[in-house]
Amino acid sequence: MRKRLLRKLSLWFIPPLGSLLIRFLYLTNKRRWHIAGDIPKTPIVVAFWHAELLLAPFIYKKIAPGRRVEVMISEHFDGEIIANTMKYFDIGAIRGSSSKGAAKALIQAIKRVKGGGDVAITPDGPKGPRHELSDGLVAIAKKTGAPVVIFNYRPSRYKQAKSWDRFLIPLPFGTIDFFCSEPIYIADMEPEEAKKLLRERMLEHAI
Repeated sequence: MRKRLLRKLSLWFIPPLGSLLIRFLYLTNKRRWHIAGDIPKTPIVVAFWHAELLLAPFIYKKIAPGRRVEVMISEHFDGEIIANTMKYFDIGAIRGSSSKGAAKALIQAIKRVKGGGDVAITPDGPKGPRHELSDGLVAIAKKTGAPVVIFNYRPSRYKQAKSWDRFLIPLPFGTIDFFCSEPIYIADMEPEEAKKLLRERMLEHAI
């Protein structure tokens, strides 16, 4: 009973406070943008490391104004907090992960892209290994033919959590470099070849 109450209170308080903190960290840093190519008007599959989730919404809003993305988020309680926080940035959620609800989430993501919507995924989430791609990213891109667009950010001042992903937390009053790759088409590539390419590209600007 106590655990249920604590979880309920967490879902009330953490998402709004978290969204305010995220905006504070973004607004109190200088920002430099490195956008490699034009984003197509057709659907895209956005990919970023789990550690770089915090400021990814701002990259999407920069490169795709007026569009809406749905992020694949685990069905665990931590995922519920993240999903509720993302609502404050007008970002939806597709619930499921490699350990729970994977097939359902993958089907939903493919349907969304085929229906004309954008999808985002952290291919090393929700539990790692860190900076290793699960099969979901490649599967979505190959099944739909949509290009992958990679996000990264590098703060000049930051801390990293002691979690498995070494979660990246920018500190105020520095400079953040935001990176967005050109659209990467992998539909005609072999799965392992595509996975290798995407991992290499995702690591180019990772911390």
